[in-house]
Amino acid sequence: KKSVLVVSADVYRPAAIKQLETLASEVGVADSLHIVPLFETIADLKHAPDVMRVLFNNSVYREHMEKSSDERGLHQQIMIGYSDSSKDGGYLASNWNLYQAQDKLTTTCADEGILLELFHGRGGSIGRGGGPTNRAIRSQPPLSLKGGIKITEQGEVIAYRYSNADIAYRHLQQVMSAALLSVSKEVDTDIKPEWSDAMDIISEAGRQTYRHFVDEHDGFLPYWQAATPITELSQLRISSRPAKRASKGGFAAMRAIPWVFSWMQSRVIVPSWFGIGTAFETFCEQQEGGLEILQDMYQNWRFFRTMVDNAQLDVEKADMGIAEIYSRLVADEAIREEMFNWIKTEHALTYKKICEVSQQAQLLERMSAIQTSIERRNPYVDPLNFIQVDLLRQLRETDADDPDYAAIMEAVLATINGIAAGMKTTG
Repeated sequence: KKSVLVVSADVYRPAAIKQLETLASEVGVADSLHIVPLFETIADLKHAPDVMRVLFNNSVYREHMEKSSDERGLHQQIMIGYSDSSKDGGYLASNWNLYQAQDKLTTTCADEGILLELFHGRGGSIGRGGGPTNRAIRSQPPLSLKGGIKITEQGEVIAYRYSNADIAYRHLQQVMSAALLSVSKEVDTDIKPEWSDAMDIISEAGRQTYRHFVDEHDGFLPYWQAATPITELSQLRISSRPAKRASKGGFAAMRAIPWVFSWMQSRVIVPSWFGIGTAFETFCEQQEGGLEILQDMYQNWRFFRTMVDNAQLDVEKADMGIAEIYSRLVADEAIREEMFNWIKTEHALTYKKICEVSQQAQLLERMSAIQTSIERRNPYVDPLNFIQVDLLRQLRETDADDPDYAAIMEAVLATINGIAAGMKTTG
């Protein structure tokens, strides 16, 4: 049996490694302990190859790896985080930096004679790395699956993938098929240099647009806190950790799950699409034939196509009509108008640009089953949103020591559960 210890990426310090080994010895797992560095933020992902080189050349760590080697020889499991990278840099920057980190880590480990096993910390929502697992596996960088793959299954994903035996069997078939195809057939080794250059421009434009929205505008926090049930979410008795990190404040303190959950409730779904429209438009304006390049990438690069197709799911699920009703919970009229119009404009631009890049007249044109599912689901979810907005207004106008406060809060929490079930996503 193997014991796995996931740790932050600063374990390259000899003293830290010795401390881990001492703790492992105390509980009797020193001989089978596998230390798994975790890279989560955009900065973490960029520095991951350099950190691992330092780690592999650390004599204490190298000795530890040799003790824990098996018939495969020296091997290293590395965990990469989708949730925090997305919250940190937005959807495009997260996906591109995750892809690059995997590619470079594969090369780094191969150069050191070490077999790499990547552990993907995916969530259920698109904004946290969710989406069809078989497509996700097949869109990984070339050779990154040689050492195997691990993927987290979280939250409602477990229920809708495994609660029905037939669906569970079919899902596992698709996962196995994708894994076998990825290691036994030709993969996307012929990635054009102009595609990588395009992704550098797009991801950075998307990151800047996203960070300007969440970090550089005074109206963001009051809008988010009023126009979504982010404060009320912390009262739900479903989470394993607090909604916020106690050592920080504001947006930086919020964990990735409630960040996504709050926007899903108000039907805006910012984490999985905000910035894409501006990024695509920026690239097309800067590069001659930019749209044709993006269309070529969509047609011929599985990674890019999967990224865009996942995003279009949530762009289509987002409802600006419902979102506008939530925006009326914001007391400051100037903030309300500016922030909602910003969201609405970016959503419309993203819709337009994804249609142009994927060469569709409308989103999900080639995914009729999903389109039908959304159309049939929305009429049942919409009333819950109307009720939730009214209850949130009542709750926020009621003192916490008022006898009616607890009953209103329970009703709000019931609508949160109902909308999550209807949208098939929490965070």
